[in-house]
Amino acid sequence: MTDAPKAHAAAAASVFSRAPFSKGGLMLADGTFFEGTGFGAQTSAVGEVCFNTAMTGYQEILSDPSYAGQIVAFTFPHIGIVGTNDEDIETITPAVRGLIVRADAQHPSNYRNLLALDGWLKKHNIPAIAGIDTRALTALIREKGMPHGVVANLGDAEPNREALIKQAKSFAGLEGLDLAKEVTARQTSTWNETPWVWGEGYKTEGKPSFRVTVIDYGVKRNILRLLAGMGADITVVPANATTEDVMRHKPHGVLLSNGPGDPAATGVYAIPTIKGVINTGTPVFGICLGHQMLGLALGAKTKKMAQGHHGANHPVKDLTTGKVEIVSMNHGFTVDRETLPKGVSETHVSLFDGTNCGLRLDGKDVFSVQYHPEASPGPMDSHYLFERFAEAAKKRA
Repeated sequence: MTDAPKAHAAAAASVFSRAPFSKGGLMLADGTFFEGTGFGAQTSAVGEVCFNTAMTGYQEILSDPSYAGQIVAFTFPHIGIVGTNDEDIETITPAVRGLIVRADAQHPSNYRNLLALDGWLKKHNIPAIAGIDTRALTALIREKGMPHGVVANLGDAEPNREALIKQAKSFAGLEGLDLAKEVTARQTSTWNETPWVWGEGYKTEGKPSFRVTVIDYGVKRNILRLLAGMGADITVVPANATTEDVMRHKPHGVLLSNGPGDPAATGVYAIPTIKGVINTGTPVFGICLGHQMLGLALGAKTKKMAQGHHGANHPVKDLTTGKVEIVSMNHGFTVDRETLPKGVSETHVSLFDGTNCGLRLDGKDVFSVQYHPEASPGPMDSHYLFERFAEAAKKRA
């Protein structure tokens, strides 16, 4: 570590120092209480509780805008081992409501570490708890679905269980909730940062060969980096952009990004735009929420899942090639495969539960996947989808 990062880390440690002990817990709306130790921001937060099975990449997961409105419980028992840094982030303003772990690493060890996870959470005002039985919580979610709950880091205070139950019950849930408007960009911008390279960091794309407009429903930075790395001149527009807003940049391809919330709610204003873009004949690539809204735009329906898919180790089968990919996922809604209209083909399915994970509009360069092919955090099995999209866009360049 150079002197500058060391100085930065020392300054951050002094500002975000850790209290010796803080009371905390997770209260579910049905009155179930998991008592633990609080860390991160000394506050409470309400949301939908989900579990994530990834063993690495916790900083990328916690900074994924798709987690808006949710509290993430990691099934991997020890989180925070490599600390945090200024590079492994998907947005500079994390939208996750809270964090739950079995044990948090108070003394991270990694040459890129600038700030312990506890300090990073304080910096972004995210409460967390450690020391609870995350296996029991995971089993509960698998059996009963994702509950509404409150994560509370209480400091020296005793938990007021009645108040916490009331707070948990006040959460209306994600169905019917448009969260893309909370995490989207407020204005149009450009992007030219390319993927991270070991020992070199991020670089910039200086000679783009085709244009892409990205509709930002909560886009992850690594999606933009991969596009830039393939030679894209990228313009990012807000979630409520009209077809005219999208097409005035003369894109050779349009990407519908990931994002949080109910696709049907966001689709009220997004679906007319998506339909308009498709009618121009421009190649379209949808990811996660973008996949769900493309499905809606093509005439399918979406539905809420019981526990959703959250992790970096999900097997998905590509029906067009027969190959199996291991992918990152983060979604609580799914396209109902039984409602896919004629002319729309299913291309990928989950090998965990058979739910839809990909579709395409027959005869058109219009396709999407439910998972996260940008591999942040890994694995990198699905980068070919960006290559497919780039090839389709370059044909129009």
